[in-house]
Order: sequence, then C-alpha cells, then structure tokens
Amino acid sequence: MGRLFLVNLEGKSYSCRHCNTNIALCSDVVSKSFQSRHGKAYLFRKVANVYAGEKENRMMMTGMHTVVDIYCVKCGSYLGWRYEFAFEKNQKYKEGKSVLERYKVCGPDGYSVVAQEVEAGESDTDE
Repeated sequence: MGRLFLVNLEGKSYSCRHCNTNIALCSDVVSKSFQSRHGKAYLFRKVANVYAGEKENRMMMTGMHTVVDIYCVKCGSYLGWRYEFAFEKNQKYKEGKSVLERYKVCGPDGYSVVAQEVEAGESDTDE
C-alpha cells in the first residue's frame, strides 16, 4: 500500500471527526450557509488530506452539478463533496471548491456538530 503522507496545515483548522486528520483551514471557508442531507455544511476554497470518488451528475437545490464525493485520506470516512462543474452560469463560482458536512468534521475548537436530519435529499442551498 505504501507510506501515507499527510499535509500539515498551520493555523486554525477543521479535522476529520474520526481520526483527527487536518482537512481545511478556517481561513479557506467561503460560506457557512450550505445544507446537506444531514444538516449544516461549509463551502471551502481548498481542502487537504482527502481523496475523491467517481464523478457523477447530481441535481441539487441550485441546479445540476458534476461532483465527486471526498473522503479522509487517513481513515476513509466520507466528508462531503467537491464541485467539478456547474451547469448553471450563476453557480460557476463553486467549481473546484469543496463542501464539508459539519457533522463529519471537528471545528477549530475540537468539537463536532451533531447531525441534524433534513427532510429533503442533498441540497447545496446558499441561503
């Protein structure tokens, strides 16, 4: 399998809830007002120490997007998704950015958010 190399993030960061691996810096948060099927989610400019699943087209609250699910490189836990392509012109700003589900990560204070049920399926609401 080989040696696992992790990127060390300096500064306040979000980490994997399961293995505490650094995933993203607080300074890379673009929006804290996204929603996923499990509750709150944050949009990040950059993430580290993740690997991507297969590309797929997903219909979300803001339209059709091509996305890849992202997972912790150390423990393999699902963390969220990355936008590869946005079909709507006004959604292009999301391309290349990642969404981390808050219940899957610990914040800079070390605490995780308890999952909240959302009636609808996955969404990426900006409101």
